[in-house]
Amino acid sequence: MADIAHTVHVALGDRAYDILIGPHLLDDAGAILAECFHGRRYGIITDENVAKAQLPRLIASLDAAGLNHTEIVLPAGESTKSWAFVGQAVEGILAARLERGDLIIALGGGVIGDLAGFAASIARRGMDFIQMPTSLLAQVDSSVGGKTGINSPHGKNLIGAFHQPKLVLADLSTLDTLSPRQFAAGYAEVVKYGLIDDEEFFFWLEANQAEIFVGGPARGEAIARCCAHKARVVIEDEKELGVRALLNLGHTFGHALEKDTGYSDRLLHGEGVAIGMVLAHGFSAKLGFAPSQDTGRVVAHLQKSGLPTTLDDIPGSLGSTETLMAAIAQDKKVSRGALTFILTRGIGQAFIEKNVDGSAVAAYLDEMLAK
Repeated sequence: MADIAHTVHVALGDRAYDILIGPHLLDDAGAILAECFHGRRYGIITDENVAKAQLPRLIASLDAAGLNHTEIVLPAGESTKSWAFVGQAVEGILAARLERGDLIIALGGGVIGDLAGFAASIARRGMDFIQMPTSLLAQVDSSVGGKTGINSPHGKNLIGAFHQPKLVLADLSTLDTLSPRQFAAGYAEVVKYGLIDDEEFFFWLEANQAEIFVGGPARGEAIARCCAHKARVVIEDEKELGVRALLNLGHTFGHALEKDTGYSDRLLHGEGVAIGMVLAHGFSAKLGFAPSQDTGRVVAHLQKSGLPTTLDDIPGSLGSTETLMAAIAQDKKVSRGALTFILTRGIGQAFIEKNVDGSAVAAYLDEMLAK
């Protein structure tokens, strides 16, 4: 019997699915899949690091349940989210003669989840897939909601599709293999949910951060609360035509910084989000929307969690305001050339601000780069 600590249901009609959260779910995956999906074959897409740390557990579980499977192993890292490797994944699916009725398993962090989901959406004109997220960032955010895709030289996540998974299995034990830096990067996305519209959750995180980091019961609760939050937003606005954009708090600045650092290990996605959330709060305060002391409180919590909070925290030199603004101009929320930012009136009070003055953003970046 699988040890499921939390279940979150994503109610999307005939595309509804469950998020199962608990310890050792990879070891129970074969039994769960055999019960939920009959007569399917499985194509597992993962990366080299996860293949060493987690793939043997999943293979043993599928074998024990008598489930047929094939594995496609890609390089690790953000640079894998490209046409070359999504093509390699699709060709691997076809070479294994997986059929349209079979299932793709995305086993890994946000990179693999995004890429494998996109590969599933285009292979044979659309195949079902399952998310098995192995990083904190993926478990609380990227595995939920059906956003799939890859990066472009023009910017992050500009190529992709909305393609909902059939099931999400979040194995809490996989988080024990993450480096402190990777875990902290994922925690930035946890903090994001409190900063959007749940001040009480942010206060709860301040009180429970230590337990979350050492793996106590608060860890599973935090993940479940984040998934439930995202599920509510996705149900209301699946295709990000409105309120779902709030989930991008900090991402406009963060994505520009990721592009500027070449999608490299200089800046992990969650680290970019952490700095981006600080910049969003600071910019909001500069515009007169938010009290400046809230920015300080956000900075204090992120720093306590081992996250960068300033541009100076990024190793190496950054580009100019002009290069950062060029990346911001390619943000997915841009409409008719006008900038849209997720700003805030304080902790838990994020809002969507359209037609933001680009010169004001540039002046703010000039100020931050000069510090």
